This record gives sequence, structure tokens and C-alpha cells, in this order.
Amino acid sequence: MVEHIAQRIETGTLVYDPRTGKVGEYCGTAGPYAMLRPVGGGREWEAAPDSIRSATAEERLSAAVRAANARSVEGRCTVTNVPLPPVPVPGCQACTELALLREEARARDDGTTETDANVLLRRHHRRDHDVEPDGEVRRIFRYVPYSIVQDPSAEPEYEACCVSGDDADCGAASGPYKDPAPVEEWQRLHTQQTRHTRYRRCFADYAVLERG
Repeated sequence: MVEHIAQRIETGTLVYDPRTGKVGEYCGTAGPYAMLRPVGGGREWEAAPDSIRSATAEERLSAAVRAANARSVEGRCTVTNVPLPPVPVPGCQACTELALLREEARARDDGTTETDANVLLRRHHRRDHDVEPDGEVRRIFRYVPYSIVQDPSAEPEYEACCVSGDDADCGAASGPYKDPAPVEEWQRLHTQQTRHTRYRRCFADYAVLERG
């Protein structure tokens, strides 16, 4: 069973151990056990290989939050890419009230209320100001119809390549022409000389997109 698990789960995958109720990083096997490391680092523990499974998205998120909280309590939080708190829009009463709620929560060390205020302020930014949380104006893209037409200023090209042959293609080519007639004439001559009858024909032109 250990060998089966090693083949099914890659090293580094976050898995759920029902015996301990914890999510851990799969580190491989040691004897009859699967070795798991706590999310965020720590001492490995042994798990039954036939009971562990890949952690769900909710379980992975919950484990990551617990690890971040633990690092913060220990005074060595290393979470990166944390979004900056949203900035109130000057002159907006709703922004001012939410920012005040956030500051009061921060002053009394109420992290839950502070987070809720940031979420509400970001939502208010998007809904009422068309502003992203990082302060940039939201860009709205609209569909514009285009038509693809052949470029009349560029001539098309015709070409043929012989792909006859038992072991490998002949490979002889007509070269590019602006008209299909010279290419067809080359095919007839090549067939007379070699008895080859199979060709790959190519047509190339230039196209432009015109706004409808």
C-alpha cells in the first residue's frame, strides 16, 4: 500500500490525515508509513498510507490560515503578497465611515472587525466608485466587431511540394508563384519525369481586420 500511495501522490502535495484531522505536506514514505509535514513547517508525523487523501481547496485554505496565524502569534509572520488596505475616496461619507470603523477595530486589536471593514470598503470601491482596491480605476472593455478580409495590396502565393515516395517524401517543390497555373504546370512536368503523383499544395495570402 505504501508503494501505491507513493505512485499516486507527488511529493509536496497537501493531503488530509483523518486520524489527526490535519492537513500536511506529503514528504514521501518511511517504512510502512507516509510522512507528512505541517503546513508552514514543523516536525513531521507518521500517517497510515491507505487513509490519507488529497486535501480539498477548503482544507488547504484553512490550513494556510492557521499556519499564518501561528506565525503571527509567534512574532515571525512571513506571509507575502498581502494586499494593502483599501484607501478611502476623499469626500465619500461611506468610505469615511468604513475607514473609521477599521481604525477603531485596529485600536482595540479586533482583527475580525478590521478585516470585515476592509472587505466592505473594497466592495464599496468596486460598486460605487469603479475603483479597484489598489486604487486603480477599473478598465471596461467593450466588444467591437471586426471583419477579416484579404489584403488587396498584397498578392497571394501558390506552391506545391511532392510528397510521393515509399520510404520518404520526394521533397521537390515548385517554389512560390503569384498564380496557380505555373504551379500546376510544374506538377505535370514533375510527374512526367518521376511518375510521382501525390503533392501537397499550399496557398498563402495576407489578411487584415477591418472594423465593422
